Amino acid sequence: MKTAANMVVSIHYTLKDDSGEVLDSSSGREPLSYLHGHGNIVPGLEQALEGTAAGHRSQVAVEPAEGYGEANPELVFEAPREQFPADLKLEEGTRVYAEGPQGRITFRVVELTEKGAMLDGNHPLAGKRLHFDVEVVEVRPATKNEMEHGHVHGEGGHHH
Repeated sequence: MKTAANMVVSIHYTLKDDSGEVLDSSSGREPLSYLHGHGNIVPGLEQALEGTAAGHRSQVAVEPAEGYGEANPELVFEAPREQFPADLKLEEGTRVYAEGPQGRITFRVVELTEKGAMLDGNHPLAGKRLHFDVEVVEVRPATKNEMEHGHVHGEGGHHH
């Protein structure tokens, strides 16, 4: 079977940045299973896997626009200390949350300032080229339930 829309694809992968640093990997874990064509993985990797079959191995470079997007400078701003809960220990790397029109938004504290903290609402990998070493382990048709929910169920996928 070949990777196409509405197929469940299981992959082993290693994700690196431009310097070769490993950012994530399925090594030592179950393969990652996703529903192809439903936006469950970054678009550039999904496109590169189109038409592949179990046993396929490749190295895929994904540009920011086809990964986590370009970094948006408007999502980096200073927030005054009084906007945070009094008991919150602010330090670089802390994740904070706010409610927005589309639901909960995650920000990372990237710098402490005299007035509070610089926050970044971009995905941590926004603006970065992604390098995947990927192996397709299995390709199978999605179940009716998986199609209705838009994601994989069971091993390597979502569990309800």
